[in-house]
Amino acid sequence: MSLTASTSSSPSAHSPSAHSPSTCPPARTVPQFPPLRVGRSGERLRRVLRRRRRAGAAGLAVAAAALAVGGTEAQASRGAAPAEVKPPTPAAAVRTVSAPVRIADAATVRLLRPGDRVDVVAAERAGPPRVVAAGARVAEVPAPEQGVGDGGALVVLSVPRDTARALVGTGSVARLAVTLC
Repeated sequence: MSLTASTSSSPSAHSPSAHSPSTCPPARTVPQFPPLRVGRSGERLRRVLRRRRRAGAAGLAVAAAALAVGGTEAQASRGAAPAEVKPPTPAAAVRTVSAPVRIADAATVRLLRPGDRVDVVAAERAGPPRVVAAGARVAEVPAPEQGVGDGGALVVLSVPRDTARALVGTGSVARLAVTLC
């Protein structure tokens, strides 16, 4: 077999004269239409749901943190372990009495004003400090011109009757200090 180039009179597919202008369709203008946005409507919905979930999660996190901090602070201020926490009694059922308490540090007493809330802490040699009265209201403080010595200063606190008994008993065997609430 021999390979020879065939010459034919018909135009080849690659020659420029293969398509004459009469065989092409006439040029037409493309009509105007809005661009297609495929899959965007679902994305908007997902974005809205994501924002709502984030806001809800943030709100729950803040509420959980507030509850956690509030519970531990209340237990720490009472000096009680979680098992010792007693249910709160209604304010109308608790009667308060005035209890005079000698605070060891007279300079601390000068910082107090009537109406302040304080925690009374007992410092005993035998053990760690403990809270004797939590959230006691200061009823009276000594006048600034009164001489207070190294023996401390007398403060009158408004506390429930049981707490007053505990203050008197603890004050006779331990040094008492106050912390502002």
